[in-house]
Amino acid sequence: MRESAAERHDRLLALVRERGTARVADLAVQLGVSPVTARRDVEALAGRGLLDRVHGQVSWPSSVGQPGGAEHPAGAEALSAAAGRGPVIGLLAPSATYYFAEVIRGAREAAARAGARLILRISDYRPEDDRARTEGLLASGAEGLLVAPGWRAPGDQAEHGDWIAELPVPAVLLERRAEPGSALDGLDRVSSDHRHGVLLAVRHLVGLGHGAPLLVARADSPTALAVRAGYARALRVLGLHAPGPVVDSVPAEVEPEGFEAAVRALRAAVASGTATAALVHNDVDAIQMVQRLAELGVRVPEDLALIAYDDEVAALADIPLTAVAPPKRQVGRLATELLVERLAARAAGAPGRPGGVGSAAGGEGEDRMADAPRHVTLLPGLRVRASCGPARTGSDAAVREAATGPSV
Repeated sequence: MRESAAERHDRLLALVRERGTARVADLAVQLGVSPVTARRDVEALAGRGLLDRVHGQVSWPSSVGQPGGAEHPAGAEALSAAAGRGPVIGLLAPSATYYFAEVIRGAREAAARAGARLILRISDYRPEDDRARTEGLLASGAEGLLVAPGWRAPGDQAEHGDWIAELPVPAVLLERRAEPGSALDGLDRVSSDHRHGVLLAVRHLVGLGHGAPLLVARADSPTALAVRAGYARALRVLGLHAPGPVVDSVPAEVEPEGFEAAVRALRAAVASGTATAALVHNDVDAIQMVQRLAELGVRVPEDLALIAYDDEVAALADIPLTAVAPPKRQVGRLATELLVERLAARAAGAPGRPGGVGSAAGGEGEDRMADAPRHVTLLPGLRVRASCGPARTGSDAAVREAATGPSV
């Protein structure tokens, strides 16, 4: 199976973490890629604050701890002291690239402002490894935790999540929503409202004169599943009917045949007049689909108005893509600020139970209410670019068909 760019980035980060400092040329050899590819990867990761880059070498940022593997508590204590004796905060993330790179950056910035040290571990979207990774963070001196489990499938939370509610230190669930009534629902959490993001996209396309857009989406992460649920909800809210079943998307570099099938399904919907607009999760899939559709004679935005979901690289497409932008950096920042507040209250002797949640029993007044769990939801925005145009009238379509022939 061909390695994705995100997987290669995580391997690169692991190599730098192990060595502390490495030459870009050596990394290219270790990764089995060309020097040009290695330099491009390093520039992308350095631009996101995940690496420091100087004169052909890269190093692990001193303000961020190890993303995986063992870390010595003595080193954690020394760096914590150097940072002003602030708390040590552990962050479990499913990846250090793409979507979560900005979440991590926001957490890193907030931790630095609070004089805290942030240590990072990556689960590679293996929820069965989340608990061991978290125990490693605790062993490295973490006094509080930001937890973004590596859930992928709908049943992963129930199978791999209850232990999070039993953590011995304050914890904040990061960019994840717990099932109502579950043990995790009593935790602090900060997340994006993807239902709102999808509603923004559908409403924008309808406002341009299109019918309900066709959804093209993955199903391999909590964000992907939330986008799918948000799509069904948006159609209900706006009184619309889906133009067809959701088109299942997969990464082109991992499953080229499945990706091609998704592109063909979208092309068929355009050619038949079933859909004139689409919402595609995620950015990378959207960019590659626009390129492939052009080869098949479907033009964006002339034949198809398209909105991407995530806004990681949407602006860099040949035709800059309109995109829903979850507030990733703000999620990381606010989650860290909430955790620092919990840690400060705990250090001051305020009542509360582990997991960052106040005691549910006894007490009166506003002080007791301040200990209540907080569910902070941030709204995505819509960044309008060149990939969305108004729906064509019948005369517009007739003129194009007369000039170029019917779409097939």
